Formats: sequence, C-alpha cells, structure tokens
Amino acid sequence: MSQPVAFVTGASTGIGFEAARKLSEHGFTVYAGARRVEKMEPLKAGGVNVLALDVTDEASMAAAVAAILEAHGRIDVLVNNAGYGSYGSLEEVELAEGRRQFEVNVFGLARMTQLVLPAMRAAAQGRIINVSSIGGKMYEPLGAWYHATKFAVEGLSDSLRLELKPHGITVSIIEPAGTRTEWGGISGESLLATSGHGPYGEQAKIVAGALASTSSSTMATHPGVIADAIVHAATAPRPKTRYPAGKGARAILTLRRLLPDTAFDVVLWTIYKRFAR
Repeated sequence: MSQPVAFVTGASTGIGFEAARKLSEHGFTVYAGARRVEKMEPLKAGGVNVLALDVTDEASMAAAVAAILEAHGRIDVLVNNAGYGSYGSLEEVELAEGRRQFEVNVFGLARMTQLVLPAMRAAAQGRIINVSSIGGKMYEPLGAWYHATKFAVEGLSDSLRLELKPHGITVSIIEPAGTRTEWGGISGESLLATSGHGPYGEQAKIVAGALASTSSSTMATHPGVIADAIVHAATAPRPKTRYPAGKGARAILTLRRLLPDTAFDVVLWTIYKRFAR
C-alpha cells in the first residue's frame, strides 16, 4: 500500500506547522497549505509538499484538493487547522469582521471537508480532524465571535461524525488550551485596537494581557504537544472523538462541566486578572 496522504490547513506556523512536520515523520505524504507560503519553507526542506491555500477562497481550496487527488488519487487525512481569533466587544466589532471570523473558522473548515469527502467515501475510509479549542466549551469576555465559531465547530463535528460513520470515515476534534504561538499576541493586539479605548477598555486590557501571557508564558503548551494529539487521531486504530490537549485543558473543561455559570465566571476573571499582571 502506498503512503497515506494527509492535508493540513493553516500550516505556516504553530499547531499546523508542527502537525505537518510530525505527520511526515510518521510516514505520511503530507501537503501543507497556508496563505503565507514563505513561512513553510522549512517544511518544504523537510520533504513536506507546500501549497498556497486561502480557506476563504473557493478557487484556492478547490485547486489545492484537485492537485493532491491528481497526484495521488486519495486524501486519507484532512486536518482542518486554519483559523484565527477575533476579539473585541460585540458592540464594537463590525459585523463584517464577525462574518469573516465565521468564514475562516467555520465555513472554510466545512468547505474543505466537502471537497475531500467524495474521494474518502469512494475509498470507504478517511479521517477528518478538526482543530477546535477548549474555547468551544467555555467562553471569555470580549471573545463572543471567536467562541461562537468554536462552539459551531464542536456541533458541526459531532453531527458530521454520525453521518460519516457508515462510510468508514472518522471525525475527531482537537481541543487545545493556551499554546505557545503567535496567536495570543495577535488576538490581543486586535482586541486592543477594537475595544481598548472605549467603554470596554479596562476589560480589554485585562483580556489582552491574559491572551498574550497564555501564549508566551511557561503555562503555555508547545504546539508540538497539540500536534502529537493530531498524529494520534490520524494513526490510532480507534481514534478518540475528542482530544483535550495542553496544560490545563482537562482541568478547565472539568471545571466548566461541574461549576454553575456564575461560579465559573468568577474563576475565569480571577485567572485572567492574574495572567494580566
């Protein structure tokens, strides 16, 4: 049997970059897609195939999938990792930005899945791995749009898992906690630009500080740890439906499940104020 083929979106940095690298090390023929192709040069040097990919552009997505199928006739694993965090008060974030958040984090993921499914169904096997977040189970102030997309990814993935099971295709959700990437800093800067000087300014400073801290402090998890969960979902005989991954992920999700909403509100603010110092 030829090498299995994996396609990783959002692979220019962080989790996607590490997932592409580790899947290649585990014997996959890997295609890594992202807008910033130059950032993937180290992957290319290591034997990963790189593609220009914009998950908000139909032609870009269709061309990428078509190129892989033409070269190999199959895609065994799709890792939907492309995404970003749009923060700011609901009052102040433009609806156009809210729509873009959904275009990238939800509709891009859904369309990529649609494009690979016919070949997977024909082969009666395949794996869809959707990178969500613990933010798909919890919430943060000034993160309404981001968390709405991750809640949507969770629900979409659960429904998809059931409808694809008869076709031999599995669906797994990766739920990272704070990861040592550029994500938190970029999200925090965007938050301050949107809500840092208005009626939500004090909250914005706290949350932006926390976002930056949880992406750069010793509490943050190296993206390679999240990539390990992705590799497990791609290779295990019976992959899990969910992979909470990273420092504190399971603890936070357990607190969210056990605590009343008002109690979790207090815990959340306490943690954020500590990180923001």
